[in-house]
Amino acid sequence: MSDFILRPLAPDDRAEYADMLHASFNHWYSRKGWPGDYFRCDPHDTGIFLDVYEDLTPGCNVAAYHARTGRLAGSCFYHPRPKHISFGIMSVHPNYFGKGIGKAMTMHIAGLAEEADKPLRLVGSAFNIDSFSLYNSSGFVPRESYNDMVITVPTDHSGFKVPGIDHVRPATEADVDAMAVVEEAVSGITRHLDYGYAIRNDREMFDVLVYENDQGGLDGFLISVKHPALNMMGPAVARNEAVMAALLARGAEFYRGSAALVVIPMQKRALVELMYSWKAVNVETHLFQVRGEFYGFDGVNLPSFLPETG
Repeated sequence: MSDFILRPLAPDDRAEYADMLHASFNHWYSRKGWPGDYFRCDPHDTGIFLDVYEDLTPGCNVAAYHARTGRLAGSCFYHPRPKHISFGIMSVHPNYFGKGIGKAMTMHIAGLAEEADKPLRLVGSAFNIDSFSLYNSSGFVPRESYNDMVITVPTDHSGFKVPGIDHVRPATEADVDAMAVVEEAVSGITRHLDYGYAIRNDREMFDVLVYENDQGGLDGFLISVKHPALNMMGPAVARNEAVMAALLARGAEFYRGSAALVVIPMQKRALVELMYSWKAVNVETHLFQVRGEFYGFDGVNLPSFLPETG
């Protein structure tokens, strides 16, 4: 790492960051036999990851720059929250693979989590053995496995009906506190900032739903994103699989005439079978990993990649 300098991304780094992220993922996955490009959008569109992370937690990232040329070699985000720190999307330019950049950025963020005395949580690809080895050797322990599944939603949304869908409604900012209560009960974390940001939807890319029970409380929520760089349902939490099924059925309406990614816990068999009944296709496997204390899930937890969340 003597040839590289670690510092946060600067505002005028967006274009170079977007190109680097686009090249990093497309190169790695194509080298491993992925069919087509991982990012099938214009490189400029992948800058949305930087945009969203800077909206939420400005400056919470670390990037590596070549000491002589000043070129951006890699970057990684992190998201401090009340009870944990989420480890965000990491990318290294193909020209700099194997230089120790990923390890340096990982340990930098791990040090911040240790200083804050909070667990560090991430969702990483099990298909990418390079990144798994990096995280595992850095102290992360796999705690949950997920099926990455893509569903294609017809324009008429037919077939996506389950019991309880009438309990699902659009979220409002008045729901933020109740969303925090249900996520803390299910996943042991809270993220008021994220809920409010998605509900306000200033970038016009989010859809937020809640499941309201007969007593007027919430049993779950689903945040979905639709953008050229990523169509994905999640993050989401629910007290049980039936509630999550209703949220996903209603959430699929956001993607009429298009496809969306959703990551389903492998051991939640009812949800896995529901996804197959919707003709979902497996595309990858991800692992939820924690560096530090972890108490387990009491319900259903679906992570996402924008914003990254454990």
